[in-house]
Amino acid sequence: MPAHGLVPVTVPGAPGAWAALSERFGKLPFEQLLAPAIELADEGFAVSAVASQLWKSAEERYGQYGTGEFAHWFTHFAPDGQAPKAGDVWRSPDMANTLREIANSHADAFYQGGLADAMDAFSRQHGGFLRKEDLQSFKPEWVKPISVRYRGHDIWEIPPNGSGLIVLQALGILESMGDDSKDQVESLHRRIEATKLGYVDGLNYITERSSMQLSVEQMLSREYLSQRAALIDQDAIDPIHGNPLKGGTVYLATADDEGNMVSFIQSNFEGFGSGIVVPGTGISLQNRGWSFSLDPQHPNALAPGKRTYHTIIPGFITKDNQAVGPFGVMGGYMQPQGHVQVVTAMLEDQLNPQAALDMPRWKWTKGKTIEVEADFPNHLALALARRGHDIVKVADSISFGRGQIILRHPDTGVLQGGTEPRTDGAVLPW
Repeated sequence: MPAHGLVPVTVPGAPGAWAALSERFGKLPFEQLLAPAIELADEGFAVSAVASQLWKSAEERYGQYGTGEFAHWFTHFAPDGQAPKAGDVWRSPDMANTLREIANSHADAFYQGGLADAMDAFSRQHGGFLRKEDLQSFKPEWVKPISVRYRGHDIWEIPPNGSGLIVLQALGILESMGDDSKDQVESLHRRIEATKLGYVDGLNYITERSSMQLSVEQMLSREYLSQRAALIDQDAIDPIHGNPLKGGTVYLATADDEGNMVSFIQSNFEGFGSGIVVPGTGISLQNRGWSFSLDPQHPNALAPGKRTYHTIIPGFITKDNQAVGPFGVMGGYMQPQGHVQVVTAMLEDQLNPQAALDMPRWKWTKGKTIEVEADFPNHLALALARRGHDIVKVADSISFGRGQIILRHPDTGVLQGGTEPRTDGAVLPW
């Protein structure tokens, strides 16, 4: 699958999800909810440091394609001939108008009206496959989350086609191994190996749930997770997927004084997504189709009306059927690994949300290769290397995910939040 352009564009779901969430849970008029975003698009906002870095990377990425269907990205997002720098004020009247249409129509304009016509026309003009009838047939789906038990808590994730199953498999493997080792190196080694085993299963099996060869229940069965855990020894393994039959974004968390808590995530995938901006609308289309396989035998094979393996996953923790809090880690394929790391840090290492997010991170990339942040302790890196891990230190932390967490104290109701030090996050009480 191509990474950019119109070919990997699938039907955008975010505007429909906004309207559906507002209708089911909201207290304010839908038009009022989008007013702050409209104001920012109209009047502009000062670009933050990390955003400017990612913006520059996108400019370089799409610049390799020349003009054609990508020309409007540069007109819209680099109007002065270059991506805005940190502190520059960027605005988009087109985006403001589009948001007004979405607000005034409860998102119907995006799927049924003039915005749908504009996306259809641009797609036809440049050889894309997205059509108005595809947009018209879209409906948000309410799904039942999936969970595993970990250290006395229930950890909840979105079901396939989301990649939350990877998180639950990794935590389920760790839970089946019993109490975490008090040896820091052994504990870290187990978490890495469990995450690797969950990830190779996820990449091999996760797709649209109705198209999966195996069920979520099979992949989270206690027997199967114990079999996977038995593969973890003293040395690093080169993981391959198992067979239970025989045996990635913007994330926000919020809470209010009534006890409502929300774990919310949405994404264009890989920064600005496809690199396609629909002229006159400010609509920047995602490229989720890139995750499809072109191998017709693969569970995640491209097919009409099918949703691909999806990286974005909001997480949630409960205990004794009471909400503990939302958590999430942005960052494409880093997300499940980030989830495992912050959950184990909070529930096993007893760190508060901010300390859990501050911890130096690791990232499995392939085989026995583990990338670690520049401030990852040298003595731990050397100890892991002695166990067979191929440790690679990475200078830039931007690829190690960006998370937010809110936890509620079960007795007092006091909320504590943590925000990501690797990006421009914030904890905002009001």
